[in-house]
Amino acid sequence: MADQGEVRKPGEVALLFAMVYRAMTDHMHDLLAEHGREPLRPAHGYVFRYLHRTGPVTIVELAAQLDVTKQAASKTVAELVEWGYIERCPHPTDGRAQILALTKRGKEYMRLADRLWGQVEDHWAGLVGDDRLAAVRDDLKAYLDSRYGDERMKLRPVW
Repeated sequence: MADQGEVRKPGEVALLFAMVYRAMTDHMHDLLAEHGREPLRPAHGYVFRYLHRTGPVTIVELAAQLDVTKQAASKTVAELVEWGYIERCPHPTDGRAQILALTKRGKEYMRLADRLWGQVEDHWAGLVGDDRLAAVRDDLKAYLDSRYGDERMKLRPVW
């Protein structure tokens, strides 16, 4: 643990956040492997979260959310369709379009991922205490609120 009197260096906090995100993701992948599940890339996770939150969407809507081209979104979706996590269905009003939705298997993966992310967070709480981790969560939310206000920041990968 850093000395409380230590002076914060410019850029240090952002770098630590990036390193912690990577460490937490590696921890998550270790837990997924213990459950015999494939370690989907973070980009897959953003697709899961978006579909879970919004329901069925078109590839164009997904690409806009991820801030990628339609082709890049299509490639990610093709992998998830092949693995049985997402299904393509006819669009109810546009015969040329399809909508994307999580399958039963995709929803089960989401539930497992949520439980395992909870274990990753519990590991952190075990190191610093529940109160301090809750304070970190509140501080992160406060920063996001100061930057984006009532507008919800897009949950998407940083490319």
